[in-house]
Amino acid sequence: MENNRNYIVAIVLSVLILFGWQYFYMGPRMEAQRQAELAKQSAQDVAGKPDANGSAAQTAATPNGAVPPAGTTAGAVSRDAALAASGRVVIDTPDLSGSINLRGARFDDLKLKKYRETVAKDSPIITLLNPAETADGYFVELGYIGGTALPGPATEWKADANAKLTPTTPVTLTYTSPEGLTFARTISVDTNYMFTITDKVTNGGQQAASISGYGRVTRYKEPLEPSTYVLHEGFIGWLGSNGLVEEKYKASKDKPLTYDRTTTGWLGMTDKYWATTIIPPQAIDYDARFTHFEDGTPRFQADYKSGGISIAPGETKELKNLVFAGAKEVPVVDGYAKDDSWFGRMTNGLIGTKTVEKGYDVPRFDLLIDWGWFYFFTKPMFALMDFFFRYFGNFGLAILATTIVIKALFFPLASKQYASMANMKKIQPKMEELKAKYGEDRMALQQATMQLYKEEKINPVAGCWPVLLQIPVFFSLYKVIYVTIEMRQAPFFGWIKDLSAPDPTSIVNLFGLLPFDAPTIVHLGVWPIIMGITMFLQMRMNPTPPDPAQAMIFTWMPVVFTFMLASFPAGLVIYWAWNNTLSIIQQSIIMKRHGVKIELFNNLKGLLKKRTKA
Repeated sequence: MENNRNYIVAIVLSVLILFGWQYFYMGPRMEAQRQAELAKQSAQDVAGKPDANGSAAQTAATPNGAVPPAGTTAGAVSRDAALAASGRVVIDTPDLSGSINLRGARFDDLKLKKYRETVAKDSPIITLLNPAETADGYFVELGYIGGTALPGPATEWKADANAKLTPTTPVTLTYTSPEGLTFARTISVDTNYMFTITDKVTNGGQQAASISGYGRVTRYKEPLEPSTYVLHEGFIGWLGSNGLVEEKYKASKDKPLTYDRTTTGWLGMTDKYWATTIIPPQAIDYDARFTHFEDGTPRFQADYKSGGISIAPGETKELKNLVFAGAKEVPVVDGYAKDDSWFGRMTNGLIGTKTVEKGYDVPRFDLLIDWGWFYFFTKPMFALMDFFFRYFGNFGLAILATTIVIKALFFPLASKQYASMANMKKIQPKMEELKAKYGEDRMALQQATMQLYKEEKINPVAGCWPVLLQIPVFFSLYKVIYVTIEMRQAPFFGWIKDLSAPDPTSIVNLFGLLPFDAPTIVHLGVWPIIMGITMFLQMRMNPTPPDPAQAMIFTWMPVVFTFMLASFPAGLVIYWAWNNTLSIIQQSIIMKRHGVKIELFNNLKGLLKKRTKA
């Protein structure tokens, strides 16, 4: 009983921690997200009304040896007005639409065709990049420093009339500096989200030239959706010997975060589902930086500056940058990555059906997706779910199938757990005899109990291991559902239109029959109720504890978990309900095999009798 008591105490503490996290963190966070969406809509309404002054363009001189200023002050200019204010090259691919700004050759207009803001079919598609003149400026720029009038923020590039960037038709932009340097920039794009920018620099002057390349991802505002400990959002990069670097936006407000003399790698900014990164020329050292500027328009910036490149008169040199701007689809991101580890080769070979062109080999680009500390659980679990999704065509069914596989893998341990519980029930009469024999002599009782365990070949802690091993599995599944874009707006059946969002129904408004939304704190949908019922039935498989305190805990625990999981992603709640159901079946089979009485029906009858008498 002492082991059972410790086990119960551990469960109670875990429930209290999870309930406190739900009440004090997840509830306020969901309410903050709701307010953020309202603020976003309000901001869009304001941005759609340009002021009388428009925007003021800055043409500050490029400082020698430093990444130049952004070159634009944001104003209350609508997105359409900003796009119409400069020459542009149209972008049109299966996944992307938008345009390249010929002023600065900026990527500042990009939308993701396959993704919408909500599950509604007429919802606007996701806008990733915005012009610098708007309040939500977010753009990528590549240029040069080291001389006068080199390509920078204010440079007017030239393109052929009616030029259009598609996967089969690259475009070429040209610019010639007063010093006689001619820049021919060829931009190509694949069928996914990777742009290749190849610059051929020809020195047509009489003197040798020394220039340095730079690139920046600039963003005016942080994402409206509050970040969580489960997921990193902010600056990100794989910076050579520095390895993976992840920094929150607020970390750059105190001082710039610098990484000098870096070779290979990439840098940029990541959101939950989207990212914008630059992969600099891999053969040249560069200095990387994550910073926040207060001059002009406050902005966050991830930038790099390469080492000097000498170009003799009449010589041509070629430099290549890559820009990733799009959705963090697992097979696509893995397809761009170069991961020579055995784990990377194993998982990358299992995931995805989407074709990615060969030859990118971006070092550890797969880390753009935040798989977390338990990546050796989370990524294989996603690979398994992805496999079942390709077979069933539904991620909800994939979750159910994955649960069966997990239960099968843990069956030997679960069998030992239930067998241990069954054997513990068999020796309960002997345990009562020992208690009567030794009375208050706890030391003698403990020694006699351990001897009884030895004679009966019972391991009293055997039942704890499956529970402990389930913790990383549960967290990994939660991570997969919460982080991967494949789960975003993935439907199940009936009212579940998004497995990554909570069950939208609520018992408070009679599951939508009453015309109001339930407050977040008391939101309780159908699937959490189903999960609570399965948990209640699973706990009633065993006899009711004789201790009134333990009995109360076992009675109320399913209720607490039901409300706690109400705001979790529906996919996770479905997993838990299905896992409980399989556990009930599994436990029934094992208990019957060991000749132990299944107490479920007796417990339910006893509970009904108590309610009838009351």
